[in-house]
Amino acid sequence: MFYNKKMENLKKIIASNLRQQRAKYKISQEKLAELTGISQQFICSIETEKANPSVEVMVKIADALNITLNDLVY
Repeated sequence: MFYNKKMENLKKIIASNLRQQRAKYKISQEKLAELTGISQQFICSIETEKANPSVEVMVKIADALNITLNDLVY
């Protein structure tokens, strides 16, 4: 139960931070998909807390946005 709650909180944090960083740099989901090779649908799923992105996916996103992994997770 505790693990599930922590995972839900982490998904919320990542979703919120990803939306904020995309807005800050004025990058659409479509453009981010193009830059990362990740589908726009999966990016949308991350932002709506439906997907659990792997570390590899988060690194690709961070690299494309020119931010650190910490910017997505904290």
